[in-house]
Amino acid sequence: MRCRLYDLSLSLFAVFPSLALAYQAEPPREALQLLRVDRYADDANPGSLRWAITTANQAPGRYRIEIAAVGDAPYVIRPSSPLPEIIGPVQLVGAPWASEGNFVAIDGAGYVPSTGTDACPGAEPGQSGTNVRTTTLPGLVLRDTRGVELVGLEIRNFCIGVLLNRTRDSEIHDNRIVANKGGAGIMLTGDDGKGQSTATTTVHNRIVRNVFLDNGDGLELTRGAAWNLVADNVFQSTPANPEPSQGIEILWGNDNTVVRNRFLDYSDGLQINWGNRNYIGANTFSGNSIGVSVTGSGNVVDGNIIQGNGIGIAVRPQPISAPNRFSANQISGNVLPITRCEAGGACADGQPRGAIVFGVPGLEHAGFVGSRGRGVDADPAKRARICGGADATDCQPVPNLGQAAPRLQAVQGHGAARTVSGTFSGVPAQRYLLEVFGNRAARGNEAERLLGTLAAVTDANGQGSFTLELPDTADITTLTATATSAQGATSPLSAPLPLR
Repeated sequence: MRCRLYDLSLSLFAVFPSLALAYQAEPPREALQLLRVDRYADDANPGSLRWAITTANQAPGRYRIEIAAVGDAPYVIRPSSPLPEIIGPVQLVGAPWASEGNFVAIDGAGYVPSTGTDACPGAEPGQSGTNVRTTTLPGLVLRDTRGVELVGLEIRNFCIGVLLNRTRDSEIHDNRIVANKGGAGIMLTGDDGKGQSTATTTVHNRIVRNVFLDNGDGLELTRGAAWNLVADNVFQSTPANPEPSQGIEILWGNDNTVVRNRFLDYSDGLQINWGNRNYIGANTFSGNSIGVSVTGSGNVVDGNIIQGNGIGIAVRPQPISAPNRFSANQISGNVLPITRCEAGGACADGQPRGAIVFGVPGLEHAGFVGSRGRGVDADPAKRARICGGADATDCQPVPNLGQAAPRLQAVQGHGAARTVSGTFSGVPAQRYLLEVFGNRAARGNEAERLLGTLAAVTDANGQGSFTLELPDTADITTLTATATSAQGATSPLSAPLPLR
């Protein structure tokens, strides 16, 4: 068989010469020249970090910068003024990480004031801190470049730890991003310098295996940042964080993939503000006022563990209702009174809490309670209203196309041969996906375990019904369900149906 496959490959290459060219291995790359940082003094002399960046910038693609262990750990470089912007391709590596597991710290305390978030000015006079537009006082800057790799560093005490502005094809992995108290620990933005988005400039970057600790926002994907991967990171806030806003904020960012991360103790674990088609999968959210907060269209929140938050998934109104999909998530214990509301969260009196909550106010709404950002004082008359009650004019509609929850009706059968039946409403003659969940807690009304899915179609009046065969439910006490339309709009959870 191996000979036959080999003969076939030769015949294919003979018929299609271009295929043979494509099949050839990539030619060997020229070895990078090493620039060794072996002095931690901040000057322009050989051996300093400033010298290494300046030298590498003169011939992008030629160098690898390695910061050596100098003296005993901890290893700390304290720049006394902003470092040169980094021009790629280039590698910047903290060498002790690979050999002994220690990071080399680049510490902004040498020139960034330590007076809290007010030390980090926004682009608008009088504004400061997280959740205001800013690109000020960053630690490492990648602007209008590509192919930069950062590894083995602890980047701390700046207003923005790492700024990727109109930068692509770069990778930031295996670092610690700590106590950057202004814009974000890492900010990926297509900001054109005037607050507008630029498309196709901040794409195909990878942020993987980093620890984000006590940053205002852990990471931002803003103003056109698209097709970026954020994977296997930890985003955590502690009581030492003066402005615990979001683990990740996606603002006008599209088509990004956020998978296998952990989000702990923020106002919002992850907040999507008018971003589209972002995929949020296999993450863990706990201890946040809101696990995931969503506006925009076509976003998918799939296969996440969302436990022990104030609200699991908050779906915020926006000027035009648009579909977002929530599927196969494990959601439980999300009724905690976590009143952490730094440009997010849920702190209004009487705010409903639970697994999936529609109509949660955000910063743009009059009903939001909390900080909108330091120095932000928008005219209350210009804040959006959420439709409700008899007065439904000049207000924002129910989100997710107003998709209604299904209704679970009855469980039939015994033992391993039980089924659950229900009904749902929607658009006439349209396919819907029904997901049925089981909960262990008595009177549980969330989505602790996915029991099964099935498709059903509405009739000419927009009514549908379904019956699902249940798996082993020995430890389950209640059932809930969601309905998702063909447009990808998922409903809130149904009222719980007792199983026994």
